[in-house]
Amino acid sequence: MTKDLARLHKTFFETETSTPEWPFQLIGRRHLRSNNSWMHNSPRLVRGRNRCTLMMHPQDAQKLDLQNGEKVKVRSRVGSIEIALETTDSLMPGVVSIPHGWGHHRPGTLWQVAEAFAGVSANDLTDEHFLDELCGNAALNGVAVAVEKILIEAHPA
Repeated sequence: MTKDLARLHKTFFETETSTPEWPFQLIGRRHLRSNNSWMHNSPRLVRGRNRCTLMMHPQDAQKLDLQNGEKVKVRSRVGSIEIALETTDSLMPGVVSIPHGWGHHRPGTLWQVAEAFAGVSANDLTDEHFLDELCGNAALNGVAVAVEKILIEAHPA
């Protein structure tokens, strides 16, 4: 593993990782009240503000003309989701974050509370071709994504 440090350093500190098509790297996150998905089925633990949000640095949001709280589209090579935006300077520019363990809208979950607070799953963006080079496992952090404003079409009167 220590031999792989040079490659990692070059990849993340010496090479531009974003492209015009995929300007952001997606990382996951956990929250004290939702460390695991089963915690989303407890009314006490899902109370309060929505924690299934896309976190993004305010500079990135401003460049894309996005506002805190608005719903945005996040897409990767393999899929897309719609999620509320949460701007925060706790992330560096170029990085976005979606929490782990959400997406309870799929049939058959049998979790009434979790279904009511379904959220979205970052797994819908995970690219099966993006692998951790050292071990060959799927890489869940660093997935290349784009974030877009959701345009509402005007309907003719």
